[in-house]
Amino acid sequence: MRRLSLYILLLAAAALTAAAGAPARGLKADSLAIDRAGDFLTVSLDLDLESLKVGTNRAKVITPRLVNGNDSVELRPLGLYGRSRYIYYQRNYPKTMISGPEERTYRRSQAPDTVAYRAVLPWQDWMNGAALTLTTCEYGCCHTLVNQQVDTLGLFREFRFSPQWLFVRPREEGPKTRALSGRAYIDFPVDQTVIYPDYRRNTTELGKIQATIDSVRNDRDVTITRVWLKGFASPESPYSHNTDLSIGRVKALKEHIQRLYHFAPGIIETDNEPEDWEGLRRFVEGSNLEHKEQILALIDSDMAPDPKEARIKKLYPAEYKFMLAQYYPALRHTDYRIDYNIKQYNDLDEIRRVFATQPSKLSLNELFVLANSYAPGSDEFNEVFATAVRMYPDNPVANLNAATTAMEKGDLDLAARFLEKAGDDPQADYDRGVLLALRGDYAAARPLIERAAAAGIPQGAAALRQLDSSTSRGWTNLSIRQD
Repeated sequence: MRRLSLYILLLAAAALTAAAGAPARGLKADSLAIDRAGDFLTVSLDLDLESLKVGTNRAKVITPRLVNGNDSVELRPLGLYGRSRYIYYQRNYPKTMISGPEERTYRRSQAPDTVAYRAVLPWQDWMNGAALTLTTCEYGCCHTLVNQQVDTLGLFREFRFSPQWLFVRPREEGPKTRALSGRAYIDFPVDQTVIYPDYRRNTTELGKIQATIDSVRNDRDVTITRVWLKGFASPESPYSHNTDLSIGRVKALKEHIQRLYHFAPGIIETDNEPEDWEGLRRFVEGSNLEHKEQILALIDSDMAPDPKEARIKKLYPAEYKFMLAQYYPALRHTDYRIDYNIKQYNDLDEIRRVFATQPSKLSLNELFVLANSYAPGSDEFNEVFATAVRMYPDNPVANLNAATTAMEKGDLDLAARFLEKAGDDPQADYDRGVLLALRGDYAAARPLIERAAAAGIPQGAAALRQLDSSTSRGWTNLSIRQD
């Protein structure tokens, strides 16, 4: 359980009298100690009763309380009874017990000189900054209150590191270049390079490419800058023939797309891979083929493509027949990528509109501008930075700002995960130091925050002052006397 240090502030020793009469002379309270361990607060002190006088028909009830404004909690009372009152109390127990069944009761003549008082309370946030008071009530016969005195023993506070939050503005991105990519399996009749849109599965596969292009082409904020196509063939047949096929087939696809969209010259670019050996290797590596390792060794060898395939076919005919039927068709494919630019947004209302519908079109800097239009710490403010890190999951600045919002909300584990991708800039040093301090590891936090402060991070100097203040706060043993 995490242990948090507290410090005690000694207040003025003036008594707060709630009823007329002489003070409770002779009562001494020493060695006050208050400690919080996780969800519990422990209060302990020594009550010196040696000189406290109680008349034979009188009783004094001493009640510690924690008080902070309208919030308070009463600790277990301690009752001291004169001889007559104690006998009466015993005969009529528990009817005449003054403060109730929890009272710790002594006959004055039999009371110890010192009572070690200890109470364990469930922690509540209001207790931070509460005063510990000692109320001494003196009673006569018939439970008549004849005197009451309230003494404040001290004020205790838990040191809580309260950093200034740091949000980093991303650098201007320049042109917002994005890309969409995919893979299509266009079917051609054997040894042909002519596209038939209705042949086999071509309607579906050509539709995939068209849908990708249309998804950005119909957006008024987007300009397509390149359509890149790369055709692949499988290793069967001579390499030279496969070269001609891959070139001819990707050219046919280019012409098909150009007829549909009439792009400006140079927009569509093509490339080819006569035989997709890398794709074959991936299939074999993930398989349970009997001679898997031997086939992989041949694929990775420096042999020319045609002899390589011939050797696999000769040495491992069963596996080759399986690969020909199961793997080779998937090696005949076209990879495509649509490169495009998104316009820059300078109007805040327009940024809000885009954020609500297509946040992926916004740059990190535009998202930062939007976040700053909301109150720090608000739901809207936090939502923007959470969206930014989803859109840019590997960007150090996006992760840094997301870590800050997570710490501000108290989710330290989430902040730690974001900080793993926050880079090594002074701002990241600061946030990592803040995270350690929030977890109570001030010694480990200090060098990181010092490094950030030395690099000119203004929040670092303020954090160091807090850490310096925390090291000067410790136990102040009180000796509050009422004599």
